[in-house]
Amino acid sequence: MSEFQEQETDTAVIDCRQVTRTYTEGPEKLTIFSDISLRVQPGETVAIVGSSGAGKTTLLNLLGGLDRPSTGHITICGQDIHRLSEAGRARFRSRNLGFVYQFHHLLPEFSALENVMMPCVLAGIKLSNARQKAESLLIRVGLGERLEHKPSELSGGERQRVAIARAMVNEPQCVLMDERTGNLDEQTGEGIRALIEDLRGQSGIAFVMVTHDRVMARSMGRVLRLEQGRLLQEA
Repeated sequence: MSEFQEQETDTAVIDCRQVTRTYTEGPEKLTIFSDISLRVQPGETVAIVGSSGAGKTTLLNLLGGLDRPSTGHITICGQDIHRLSEAGRARFRSRNLGFVYQFHHLLPEFSALENVMMPCVLAGIKLSNARQKAESLLIRVGLGERLEHKPSELSGGERQRVAIARAMVNEPQCVLMDERTGNLDEQTGEGIRALIEDLRGQSGIAFVMVTHDRVMARSMGRVLRLEQGRLLQEA
C-alpha cells in the first residue's frame, strides 16, 4: 500500500492550522511565530511580506515540509507530510512542490537546460522526456535562445526564469518562492510578475512567495504580513 493519500479535487494545496515554531537557545525559548493558520487553494497566488527577521523564510520552509512545526498541523495536497518517512517526504515534495530559492542555487557547471532537467532526472524520468519537458518550459519563460548558456552567462532575471522553470518541470501543485525581486530592475521585475500570472493561468499551479517587493506583492491575489509572530491579512 502506498504511504501517500489520494488527493481530492477540493483539497487545499496547503492547509496550515494553528502552527507554532519555537527554537531553544540555551535556557531561553525563542518563539518565531505562534498559532498561524493559512489555506492556499489550487491556482491561488499568495505573497508573504514582513520585516527582515520576522520568520518569513522559516514559515516558507514549514509550508514546504522542509521544517517541522513545534505545534500545529500542516497538510500538503491532503497529506500530513510529517507522517511520511524521510525518503517518503522527499518523494512527496518532488512530486507536489516546486521551490525557487533566494539565490536560485543553479548548478554553475551545467547549462540552463541541464539545470531544468535535473529534477526530472532525479525523479527517474527518461532522459529524452526530461529534455523535452525542460526545453518546452524554457521556451515558455522566454529563454528558448539561451538553452545552452550556463548561469554565469545569464542575467539576474534570466537566472530567475531558469529557477522558476526548474521549479515547475515536475508539474507540481504549488511553487514556493523565497524571492528578493526588489533587487531586480523595474523592467525585469515586471517581466517576472507577468510570467507568474501567465504560468498560473495556463497551469493552475498555486504560487506562494516571500518578497520585500511591494509591487510584486500587490500583483499576487492575496497579501499576508508576518508581524510580531502573527500572520495578518493586508487590506
